[in-house]
Order: sequence, then structure tokens, then C-alpha cells
Amino acid sequence: QVQLVESGGGLVQAGGSLRLSCVASGRTFSSYVMGWFRQAPGKEREFVAAISWRGRNTYYKDSVKGRFTISRDNAKNTVYLQMNSLKPEDTAVYYCAAKAGSSTSTATGDYAYWGQGTQVAVSS
Repeated sequence: QVQLVESGGGLVQAGGSLRLSCVASGRTFSSYVMGWFRQAPGKEREFVAAISWRGRNTYYKDSVKGRFTISRDNAKNTVYLQMNSLKPEDTAVYYCAAKAGSSTSTATGDYAYWGQGTQVAVSS
């Protein structure tokens, strides 16, 4: 079992930055692929970014490439999402998720553990 708790959301103006954090319980954090997803009102949950066990490989949704950076600190059981140059269309609830196994994935169904989400709102 892995429990995930996100933090760092908030209200920011367009062009601003936020850093989301997700702290995981358990001693096997380093064996999970970690992902960030988001869900805007009336829309399906979508992939944002993922990072491999040791952080060597990262993957991003096309619309966030160059603006968002995913990273992890296995010693702190924490994964981060640095979000720069935020746009109103980035407004959503952001979720942290954990996936067992070594292969990364953009599919929500491949992630077994989810946090409760943190709200990000970007004003124009």
C-alpha cells in the first residue's frame, strides 16, 4: 500500500509559477513510477508528467513541455512538479499517482495509487 498526499496548489496569475509536492508513505517509494495527472471541470483526468524509479527518464504531455518539470527525491519519498509560465488552461485539480513496475505510462488505469488532489487555478 502506498498513501500519497499532495500540496502546493493555489491561485496564481498567468505567467506565474507553482511547485506541487507529493509525499508518499511506505518504504518502497523508489520502486514506483510516479506520475502527475490533472482534471479540469467537466473533463476527463489527463496525464501531465511521469518519472521513472531513479528519475533518469521523464515524460510530459506535449502542452506542458518546456514549462513543467517533474522530479523526485527518493530519500524524502517525495515527487515534485515545478510549473512555470502557467496558463489559464492549466487550471485543474492535480493528482499524484504511483505505478508499480518499471515501465512508465500515461494511462490513468495503470496507476494503482492516487492522492486526494490539489487545486491549481490560473487567472488571466
